[in-house]
Amino acid sequence: MNETVRLVLLAHAPMATAWRQLAAHTFADCAAQLETLDIDPGDSLEQAQERLRGLLGDGKRPTLVLVDVAGATPANALQALLPKYPQLRAVAGLNGPMLWRTLCYRQESLDALTERAEAGGLRGIIKLT
Repeated sequence: MNETVRLVLLAHAPMATAWRQLAAHTFADCAAQLETLDIDPGDSLEQAQERLRGLLGDGKRPTLVLVDVAGATPANALQALLPKYPQLRAVAGLNGPMLWRTLCYRQESLDALTERAEAGGLRGIIKLT
């Protein structure tokens, strides 16, 4: 049996914590092991990288990080660490459908869960008329 994928939310403070609260509101059982890292406004890129390294540890466990927005400090810190963690995947553009599509499927492979996150995020963007 495959090891359960670790799911981490990474965002500008307080958004990672807020997304976790939303996950717990909708899927409490699945959200129980969801991890978060809020990057504070004063954190430099180096500080964000250090905090993220502390959370990731040795990086041996398959981990998917859902990050709020590409091109900002949380995502830039994560992107700099990706080459050092072969069991780490990341998807930017965190939204509700992305989170919900991954939350209860952590038994899937890391690559399958990453694809699920991306598809959920994209399909969740709909123009309402």
